[in-house]
Amino acid sequence: MKSMSGSMIAVLRIRGEVGVREPIKKAMDLMKLHRKNRVVLIKNTPSNIGMINKVKDYCTFGEVDAEIVKELLEKRGRLPGNKLLSAEYLKKEAKADFNSLSKSLVEGKASMKDIPGLKRYFKMHPPIGGFERGGIKHPYAAGGALGYRGKEMGKLIQKMI
Repeated sequence: MKSMSGSMIAVLRIRGEVGVREPIKKAMDLMKLHRKNRVVLIKNTPSNIGMINKVKDYCTFGEVDAEIVKELLEKRGRLPGNKLLSAEYLKKEAKADFNSLSKSLVEGKASMKDIPGLKRYFKMHPPIGGFERGGIKHPYAAGGALGYRGKEMGKLIQKMI
């Protein structure tokens, strides 16, 4: 796998649960990717890269910028009871707004755990226009949807929000 330069990586589960081996299932559980069309934001650390390498045949991943993180938090961030994450809640609990929080998440100064009650995964719609022509069983480099896609991850997330 290519080395990733960004400090925040988005991992999206594309394939379902049938036929997944136990070590891969455990890695997905640790990343909170329990179902398909879920996105998690994780830091670029060696242990997280190892988990991503393990699940690369079931997920796609790449670096995201502050704009995408802000949009994910505003439109898909959820609190317990499936309530939408609001600016008032952020101001009261985390003493931040969406812009500053997304910048600090991408820079690695904050983590998703800093916001009390925020679910660490984002439920997404299937992408408008579908995945790439190669289907969900082939790597991104070969025209499919799986594996490392770099900065193109932002475009896929935009199609799914």
